[in-house]
Amino acid sequence: MVTYNISLDDKVVLVTGVAGFIGANLAKRLLTEFGHATVIGIDCITDYYDVSLKHDRLKELAAFGNRFIFIKESIADKQAIEQIFNDYHPQVVVNLAAQAGVRYSITNPDSYIESNLIGFYNILEACRHHEVEHLVYASSSSVYGSNSKVPYSIEDKVDNPVSLYAATKKSNELMAHAYSKLYNIPSTGLRFFTVYGPCGRPDMAYFGFTDKLLKGEKIQIFNYGNCKRDFTYIDDIVEGIVRIMRHAPERKTGEDGLPVPPYKLYNIGNNSPENLLDFVQILQDELMEAGVLPHDYDFNSHKELVPMQPGDVPVTYADTSALEKDFGFRPQTSLREGLRKFAEWYKKYCR
Repeated sequence: MVTYNISLDDKVVLVTGVAGFIGANLAKRLLTEFGHATVIGIDCITDYYDVSLKHDRLKELAAFGNRFIFIKESIADKQAIEQIFNDYHPQVVVNLAAQAGVRYSITNPDSYIESNLIGFYNILEACRHHEVEHLVYASSSSVYGSNSKVPYSIEDKVDNPVSLYAATKKSNELMAHAYSKLYNIPSTGLRFFTVYGPCGRPDMAYFGFTDKLLKGEKIQIFNYGNCKRDFTYIDDIVEGIVRIMRHAPERKTGEDGLPVPPYKLYNIGNNSPENLLDFVQILQDELMEAGVLPHDYDFNSHKELVPMQPGDVPVTYADTSALEKDFGFRPQTSLREGLRKFAEWYKKYCR
């Protein structure tokens, strides 16, 4: 059983990317479960996808009154970050702000450098100059590239990214390690595996497929359906983050008298990759069951098998043994259960 060394009950927690899918769900969980915690949320509300989803998430968080403080700024604005740390003195920082998406990084590389590298550097610098008890930050399963060994382990060598997005996330891990070593900042990186669920990102396959099917458009299934993804339900991701937030890596001194970096990495995935064709079948079953699409919908005429896209990988598969060993937790939500909850939400929200 893990022994937690951080109590969140009376903490000020900074959540970057708070209007995003994971950020909003995490903030809601913190505000609901830890009654004396204050969440400072920062987000610049980019138009990478429909901003109405982001505003709806923020509206839900605003119901918590003065325990939730929202600041519309970019983490790439160094002065804004310094001001937040000076004004609110967060003790725990969860950096989820990032430009996401593998394919988008091919056409819009500037936004990845600005948010994922410059923005993360600003967070690290602020943590360096303030008494931060734990920095938790989002990495990605994309760092594994086209790793042929499965499942992917945090011990694997990940020096061959196949997209700029993956390269920025690996850079985050290296930057955090350097700051942990130099300044004794406890930091934990989380490699997320294909996160999905209600009110998620419209650029993700399950959401995009649903939108297109509803409009009568064709959906493209990459690598002719011969891809596997370790789909991880949002509640499982948030559960993992909350557990990890409460246990900062221990500060220790090495034999050389210098700090041993208080630094950890974890995979958070379902440890159960699903073939894309099976995923599409489950999605269409649940969309019909929820009444999003009629039971006589002709799915076959709306499916197109296409080659692999640049930057994509054939499989993602999380080895979660470190997470289980240290925190007694592994994601449990089945893909069918998760897609059912998404379909039910979509029926209410998008029709």
